[in-house]
Amino acid sequence: MDNKPTKGQYVEILLRSPKTVFSNKDIALMWNIEAKNAVRVRLNSYVRSGKLIRVHRGIYAKDKNYDRFELATRIYTPSYISFETVLTRAGINFQYYGNIFVATYVTREIEADGQKISFVRMKEYVLSDTVGIEHTDGIATATKERAFLDRIYVSKEYHFDNLGVLDWNKVFEILPIYHNKRMEKKVRAYFERYKIENV
Repeated sequence: MDNKPTKGQYVEILLRSPKTVFSNKDIALMWNIEAKNAVRVRLNSYVRSGKLIRVHRGIYAKDKNYDRFELATRIYTPSYISFETVLTRAGINFQYYGNIFVATYVTREIEADGQKISFVRMKEYVLSDTVGIEHTDGIATATKERAFLDRIYVSKEYHFDNLGVLDWNKVFEILPIYHNKRMEKKVRAYFERYKIENV
């Protein structure tokens, strides 16, 4: 039994989805089509007729109101929003960054539809550990504690503006996933500094 949509249903399936951004692979699965070329031809036709917009190579959105964090986590998978994007929103860093920071398996800077995205490479065993990662509306995002640890993991020296908003119990709960002695020392040093500043 063939479960492929009928002609008028292809775009409807995408429009009904709660996702705002789709990769070629997502679409092929949703349409139950294995032939990559058939998917590409249909997508090109939808882009030409204005039913979808292409926001990056192999990435499509329903309209201009798509979620930029969703876009950032669809380009490479697995991936999740972390680093300065989370730290600034949580009030741990005060400096504003226009680009979105994403943890994934490559280091790369790209621009998609005018949005700069910074991909930061993490070791596979860290990337695949979901401790301290929240999933909301199909977007994986680090908690502030995980983002703090991710930044220490990839940077030898780093200045955080406000350590008072961290839940230190959670920080020490997540820390073992990195298997990193240098990092453990560094986190303890930040914790001691926090205690001195908050007596």
